Amino acid sequence: MKDARKKVGIMGGTFDPIHCGHLLAAEQAREQAGLDEVWFMPTYIPPHKSREGLTEAHHRLKMVQLAIADHESFRVTDIELTRKGRSYTYDTMVQLTEQFPDCQFSFIIGGDMVKILPKWYQFSQLIRMVRFIGLARPGTELEREACEYVTFVEMPVWDISSTLIREKAAAGKSIRYLVPDAVERYIKENRIYETFV
Repeated sequence: MKDARKKVGIMGGTFDPIHCGHLLAAEQAREQAGLDEVWFMPTYIPPHKSREGLTEAHHRLKMVQLAIADHESFRVTDIELTRKGRSYTYDTMVQLTEQFPDCQFSFIIGGDMVKILPKWYQFSQLIRMVRFIGLARPGTELEREACEYVTFVEMPVWDISSTLIREKAAAGKSIRYLVPDAVERYIKENRIYETFV
C-alpha cells in the first residue's frame, strides 16, 4: 500500500547567512528524492558549536524567509528557535512527527556527514523516525551501499560557505550572486556582518 503522507525534507543549519548553495542543495534533494516540500530549519545552538558569535535568531530566520519566498515548495520552520537550547535532531524529529503525523520526514545532510551519523544523539531511534538524504558531491568517496538508511542525491560542485560570505560582507566586498538579492539587501540594511572577525 502506497504511503499517502506528504514527503517533507528537513534542511537544518545555522543559515548565518543562508546562501545560494543551500538553495541549490535543497532543490536537488527535492527533485531527486521526490519530495513534496523542503522545510528550512534554522538551529538555535548546533550540538557541535557554541552560541558565541552566532547572529541573532530573528535575523537568521528572516534571511531564510526572504531567500525562499518565491519557491512554492520551500517552507521555513522555527521549531528549534522557539524551543531554544541545544538543537538535537532527535528531539526535533520527535516533536515534528507528533505535530505532523500526515508527513513522512527525511533529513537532508552533506555527504561528508554520513560517516559520523551513527554518533548522532539517539541515532538508533532517530533512523526509525526519519530517512536521511545525503548530498553527494562529484569526486567524493562515499560508501553508498553500506548506508541502508541514506538515500544519496547528486549535488553539483559549488564551493561556497557562510563564513566566506560573512568575511566578504565585513570587508565591504560584493556578495552578489552568493546570496539571493533580498538577503543581500537585508544584510546591508541591517549591517549584520560589519563587525565579523
